[in-house]
Amino acid sequence: MGILGGTFNPPHVGHLVCASEARWQLELDRVVLMPVSRPPHKRLEADPGIERRLAMCAAAVAGEAGLEVSRVEADRPGASYTVDTLRELHAQSPEHLLTFLVGGDMAHSFPAWREPAAVLELAELGVAEREGLARADIVDRLRTVPGGEKRVRFFDMPRIDVSSSMLRRRVAEGRPVRHLVPDGVAAYIAAQGLYPA
Repeated sequence: MGILGGTFNPPHVGHLVCASEARWQLELDRVVLMPVSRPPHKRLEADPGIERRLAMCAAAVAGEAGLEVSRVEADRPGASYTVDTLRELHAQSPEHLLTFLVGGDMAHSFPAWREPAAVLELAELGVAEREGLARADIVDRLRTVPGGEKRVRFFDMPRIDVSSSMLRRRVAEGRPVRHLVPDGVAAYIAAQGLYPA
């Protein structure tokens, strides 16, 4: 099982391409989108609330084979850390092999995460390769964590220059977001009046 965490504020085509490519290239049975209720290291901009972000994620993966949404981090009070999420998932289903999906930038910062060695005991890292950070640089950084270079697999990710912050600005400006987010997400944003100016 692959886990793609994030704020998903809103979820967009880049998230879905990442999840789909990881599922295919890393031969995962399924990938779950894991919206965080409260990220530990950043403030959520224009947050419509976790329930609405969960609903947008559900709309994003509707009809997509092998893609699901999890409430594990949404239902946890306080800030959410990856190690706690992986411990909970492992306790629920110890038979599942877990792959935590990250971009190259996040993999490069991985040694500074909370309990990185414990994260690697619970899951391997699936790293989306993008331009800018070389695989060798990421592996060198992961070597600073015991077993780090042995618990990582890379997958190619096409460059998709879409971000949630850019989408929120477009909605606030009355600009279209169709084809940048799944149709169900665009419809939900419009119906709920999210991200007003």
